[in-house]
Amino acid sequence: MTVNEFSVVKKHNNKWRVVDIVVAAIIAVAAGVIFWGWDVICAAPITLFEAVTPGFEGLLNGIWLFAGPLAAIIVRKPGAALFAETLAAALELAMGNPWGIGGSLIIGICQGLTAEIGFAIFAYKRWDLLSTTIAGTLAGLGCFLYNWTVNPAWAGLRIVISCVTSVISGALVAGVLMYLLQQAIAQTGVLDRFESGRAKALV
Repeated sequence: MTVNEFSVVKKHNNKWRVVDIVVAAIIAVAAGVIFWGWDVICAAPITLFEAVTPGFEGLLNGIWLFAGPLAAIIVRKPGAALFAETLAAALELAMGNPWGIGGSLIIGICQGLTAEIGFAIFAYKRWDLLSTTIAGTLAGLGCFLYNWTVNPAWAGLRIVISCVTSVISGALVAGVLMYLLQQAIAQTGVLDRFESGRAKALV
């Protein structure tokens, strides 16, 4: 470990600051609007993907999963993933969608909780591509588990395909893509008040 790496690790603090809450909330609000926008236009893509094979539409779930992992790797605080995903889902629900409270708020909480596990298993000390990808993967799993719970009549093949595609979507969109987005944002300097900004040169 280099001196710079040691300095970044040493400065890590799990205590929330006002700026952490504000930034996590801003991410959640932006995500909630995106969730709602996707709700409006997703019917056609879902129908198209379902036509390939039932469950294949799980590849589209990642768009509803990114708020938690993105907020977590930016503010780097315990609970950030759950906070952001839940707030985003609540805003999505408030703006109106066809899914109701279960298909927006409750599933959002499930996705936030499972994403949170991806960082908790490293004791909130690892905020890299691996932990973010695991968080995104678990968010996809949480999304699948909720959908399976409310659709108990799904056939065995659909269950498998839905699980696999949702997990892949979560890993790639909420995991890898959000990590790369955070790295790109950090390079602009706007995150210099955060550990995620000060560590932008580390890989």
